[in-house]
Amino acid sequence: MTKALIVIDVQNDFCPGGALAVTGGDQIIGRVNALMGEFDTVVLTQDWHPAGHSSFASQHPGAAPFTQIDMPYGPQTLWPDHCVQGSSGAAFHPDLETGPAHLVIRKGFRPEVDSYSAFFENDHETVTGLAGYLRARGAQELTFVGLALDFCVAWSAMDAARLGFEARVLEDACRAIDLEGSLNAARDAMTAAGVKLEH
Repeated sequence: MTKALIVIDVQNDFCPGGALAVTGGDQIIGRVNALMGEFDTVVLTQDWHPAGHSSFASQHPGAAPFTQIDMPYGPQTLWPDHCVQGSSGAAFHPDLETGPAHLVIRKGFRPEVDSYSAFFENDHETVTGLAGYLRARGAQELTFVGLALDFCVAWSAMDAARLGFEARVLEDACRAIDLEGSLNAARDAMTAAGVKLEH
């Protein structure tokens, strides 16, 4: 049995100055880099949207960023255009050490469905392939860090728990958007799903 570190979306657009900046997003990078050497397997995820993605508020006339609409797969928060494929905003933050990564999982590249989780797109059916990779590597204990705690990190950790992995989140190596109470809601949901929250 091995342990894996899953680093969620430490990309320029989620750090200060980015299109969907998470407050203090760059402050976790030193901690994340230091953690990499402690794990048998290191996976990085990368939000990777085509231009005109359906989760962008710009694609819905009259809709404002951070409002919610109903999509065929359920409620969807609308975001500013961010992490567009090949853009500097979609690149990993330059301070993030990418050399230790064994795998990079790109998500959100299907125009019609968003993808918060490292395991499933938001339809909860379309898989990324990460679970199979981790099982093939013998990884059972998964530690999640990155951005943003209340969306992509939380959804990833909860899916891991539902898939039968042992999942923990290191909150000091995450930062949250905290959209209308989303941080506390995410903590409650993670705890209910069996995710361990640690510092």
